[in-house]
Amino acid sequence: MFLFGPIGPTELILILLIVIIIFGDKKLPDLGKSLGDGIKNFKKSMHTKEDDDKDKPAKKDPPSSN
Repeated sequence: MFLFGPIGPTELILILLIVIIIFGDKKLPDLGKSLGDGIKNFKKSMHTKEDDDKDKPAKKDPPSSN
């Protein structure tokens, strides 16, 4: 159940103004850079995890004792 509805352009502008007021215009580029670096590192770690899974050999079933 959505209480407030979808976020429109007016709400996004209001959120941006509040962020500028809280962090100030001097720290905003640093905040954006650190957020971008965090996203880049997250994507990089997800990509390397998939590569690691491909490199591992498939588990073999133990020989059955008859």
